[in-house]
Amino acid sequence: MAQALTPSVLEIFRVGIGPSSSHTVGPMRAAARFLEALDLTGRLGEVASVTVHLYGSLAATGKSHGTDQALLLGLEGEQADTVDVDAIPGRLERIRARGRLELGKVREIGFVESQHLVLHRRERLARHPNALRFVASASDGSLVLERTYYSVGGGFLLDDEAPGREAPPPVPFAFSSARELLAHCAAAGTSVAGIVLENERALQPEASLRSGLLGVWRAMDESIERGLAAEGVLPGFLRLRRRAPGLHRRLLERRLVGDRCEAMDWLNCYALAVSEENAAGGRVAAAPTNGAAGIVPAVLRHCLDEGYVSTEGQIVDFLLTAGAIAMLCKAEASISGAEVGCQGEVGSACAMAAAAFCAAGGGTPPQVENAAEIAVEHHLGLTCDPVGGFVQVPCIERNAVAAVTAVDAAHIALAGDGRHVVSLDQALATLRQTGADMKTKYKETSLGGLALNVVEC
Repeated sequence: MAQALTPSVLEIFRVGIGPSSSHTVGPMRAAARFLEALDLTGRLGEVASVTVHLYGSLAATGKSHGTDQALLLGLEGEQADTVDVDAIPGRLERIRARGRLELGKVREIGFVESQHLVLHRRERLARHPNALRFVASASDGSLVLERTYYSVGGGFLLDDEAPGREAPPPVPFAFSSARELLAHCAAAGTSVAGIVLENERALQPEASLRSGLLGVWRAMDESIERGLAAEGVLPGFLRLRRRAPGLHRRLLERRLVGDRCEAMDWLNCYALAVSEENAAGGRVAAAPTNGAAGIVPAVLRHCLDEGYVSTEGQIVDFLLTAGAIAMLCKAEASISGAEVGCQGEVGSACAMAAAAFCAAGGGTPPQVENAAEIAVEHHLGLTCDPVGGFVQVPCIERNAVAAVTAVDAAHIALAGDGRHVVSLDQALATLRQTGADMKTKYKETSLGGLALNVVEC
């Protein structure tokens, strides 16, 4: 057996709290990993203080992206996929009012953000822009433990203590490029989803995989429903009004009187619902990141509405196809806005949704690859410039536009025979190179683009 590109598609679709997988889910996981390391030292009981240093984008937009809140919860031992979202405001109020937190739920320590959360806004560590350094000290000031982690997008972490990439597990159809993936499909006479399924079977029982992916879809669907129901405004000085509930009501009213509602209207509605829920700090499934979490759910819900997908098995295949494209985006380019701009987040999500929609519509593997390539190609150069550092403007509308683009890309691919000039591998190489050329101020720092030209008031 050959080696896998990434451990599992279940690693791609991480369920967690908004508004940013790299700024909330990643830091919460880093805090959990630090607590585990502390516990292994046997000195957790000696810890009197923990100071967290944030670098790069985490420092520049961490406050508005919820990194401070995620760290408080993470240091108290909470997990992003299980924390009680409704209880978060009260928890944070208690910690901040008392200036103390329950470290790992076992030891109370002082934690005053002005002292223990240090923002290095102009400093970037070499390995990745999103870096966190945890320093635990004893009551006499001596060092108990220090660790540095990197939140590299989608909730994934790198660790200075494990600088080398772990050997991935062996699978029957390993691939590190779209070209290799298509070759496997041709040789095995199966779909992209079929190839990924065979690889997943080598990693875990098929029943566990299917249960996990259906759980991901439930989380996605629930985020749509919560977003359609939640009225009001989003956090922050923008006072941005939630639009999904009103749009949903209008679409239902038009349906009742027999007016035609275009697919675009529903795609917009669903994508806005998820993205607004994410911006409010609700629970969503990264696909492949929280900032782009509205695109894949919107397209999958549209497929269910229109009958392209109707069974649980087809839902699983949709997510397997999308997951394969995410693996390629992550390996050949990046899914981190702090590393390559929004082309790596929304562009990757659009490619995932386009490929999965194309497959659901009966597309061949070459057509599926073509759909993903079209989606990537037309997001090249997209900057990450959130106004005020909030994952709201232009992020929410960007999800809606990309959901529509994904369906359009799939239709274009389905109208052809899979032959095209630019390959997905070439498009992803261009995304990576464009990200390297992009100025830092356009990479989730809120120091350029719309973030600079929209006056804060």
